Amino acid sequence: MTHTDQSEFQARVRPWLLECFGAKIASDATERNHRFLEESLELVQACGCTQDEAHQLVDYVYGREVGERHQEVGGVMVTLAALCLAQQLDMHACGETELARIWTKVDQIRAKQAAKPKHSPLPQHVACGHCGAVHAPQQNTLCPH
Repeated sequence: MTHTDQSEFQARVRPWLLECFGAKIASDATERNHRFLEESLELVQACGCTQDEAHQLVDYVYGREVGERHQEVGGVMVTLAALCLAQQLDMHACGETELARIWTKVDQIRAKQAAKPKHSPLPQHVACGHCGAVHAPQQNTLCPH
């Protein structure tokens, strides 16, 4: 796969993003941050990373200087490729398969987005791990009980 082929993948995600969410949500940097973090965590969870390890890494990363976006994107791409090699996964084939799959789920994804709590990084309302209640999104980390 050439650099052009790989760049085309990013360009082929754009029409799906716009079709599914519209320009406003598609270009919402905070929303895109949250969805990328969610998918990244789901991947490492599927590869055996524990919740405790993930929390340790969150604390480590947020205890450091903020990185430069271009370098961090490069780092994400290199470490994703290395993870896929270690897990015997073809990252390009996985990306193509997922893009084809999500094109068949546009209506379901739109419905999920519409039901999502407003101004929350969480993709859905989640019961509190402390008391089991569903608090307002901003209270999910601060249980009043």
